[in-house]
Amino acid sequence: MQEEDAVASHRTGERPRAATTALCADEATAEATRVALQRLQSAFVELSTALNEALRDKRSNTAACLQRARALLEGVEGAPLQPGDMGRRQGLAPWQVRRVMAHIDAHLSTPIRNKDLAALARRSPYHFNVAFRKSVGSSPHEYIMRRRTERAQRLMLTTDKTLIEIAAECGLADQPHLTRLFRRFVGESPAAWRRARANPLA
Repeated sequence: MQEEDAVASHRTGERPRAATTALCADEATAEATRVALQRLQSAFVELSTALNEALRDKRSNTAACLQRARALLEGVEGAPLQPGDMGRRQGLAPWQVRRVMAHIDAHLSTPIRNKDLAALARRSPYHFNVAFRKSVGSSPHEYIMRRRTERAQRLMLTTDKTLIEIAAECGLADQPHLTRLFRRFVGESPAAWRRARANPLA
């Protein structure tokens, strides 16, 4: 019977079902790996920021960064929360964190609506906001703004694009919007930050 299926597939030019299934599985694995690497990169950024804030003696900022890093790593590993965490924190499940953060990263250049994120997590907007803050350590809006700032930093380091172009690619209204956001999260203007890294000895 299997030989007949193989012959029929060869005659019609169709790919055998097993091969098609394996191909789909490989693509799903590659996508999962890509998302996991993005989560690890984000967690590394949060840990680096936490260290920087700790050195500047900003304990509240340090705690928030560490909490976000923990949520990101839980999302990568798919690890369950520690016993008693769910009842105490009532945050998002690891699969919800993964899904929401992957959506945010994929849509940083476009408007991201809170109700769409809540729908991805299968929560009402209100309960989603509360659970997201408990899991990640910040509101969805603040997290999105931080991710847009991090994306702007990567673009400034890896491209010659103008700040106006970078602002647009990060879903921001204009260059002044980017500057305000950058000062808030980084502590200096994007132009000064970029210049210092382009000419580290200057």
